[in-house]
Amino acid sequence: MGALHRGHMSLVERARAENDRVIVSVFVNPLQFGPGEDFERYPRNLEADLQLLAGAGADAVYTPTVEAMYPPGATTRVVVHEVADPLEGEFRPGHFEGVATVVLKLFNACPPDRAYFGQKDAQQVAVVTRMARDLDTGVEIVVCPTVREADGLALSSRNAYLSAEARRAATVLSRALRAAGAAWTRGERDPGRLRSVLHETLASEPLAAVEYAEVVDPVSFRPGLPLAVLAVRIGTTRLIDNHALGTPFRV
Repeated sequence: MGALHRGHMSLVERARAENDRVIVSVFVNPLQFGPGEDFERYPRNLEADLQLLAGAGADAVYTPTVEAMYPPGATTRVVVHEVADPLEGEFRPGHFEGVATVVLKLFNACPPDRAYFGQKDAQQVAVVTRMARDLDTGVEIVVCPTVREADGLALSSRNAYLSAEARRAATVLSRALRAAGAAWTRGERDPGRLRSVLHETLASEPLAAVEYAEVVDPVSFRPGLPLAVLAVRIGTTRLIDNHALGTPFRV
């Protein structure tokens, strides 16, 4: 959705290494923003984005207008059931409907062999993967690792909203994931106890307001193992992150 950073560039670079041509879409999709969310103030800097994409090896960039994507009277939506219902589906009703609709439209605009998504948006990846399979798109969904700052904070366009104090506080997300990972390494396999580790760590940061911190099955996003997922507000900025317990925490 623009305001591109190193995490986005890692997707382009991976695509460049594995394909003959790489096309990137930049589109701030209004359908995936709910009432009162940050659609109007979402960071946009297309000129800077285009420079980054040229350097990363993109062959073309598709930057449609809202009117081009959703002409007057357009009412068709793509709804993915089950995997889209919990967590983000509860806290952001309609969000994944907007995601699935726009991704299918982008696939139709320029049918790709592969589409590259970041692991940071783990539930989005699961929703898009299910949609691509169920609707016979023939598109292979490639999931790329989350890119982080040296202190563990996952790169996100919304990090630009953080004040210096909030930026410091935001590291509590990665600290919570690491704490759960350490518990896993010690042999803990009870999802409820691992969930408690997440919540106890997050509670140590006064600026953190937890929306959810769960350990889930990475396919259904229902309680299970081994994916730890978080959504936390640091001040007014909503951040998400996740980590597959039992795998190295990459920074």
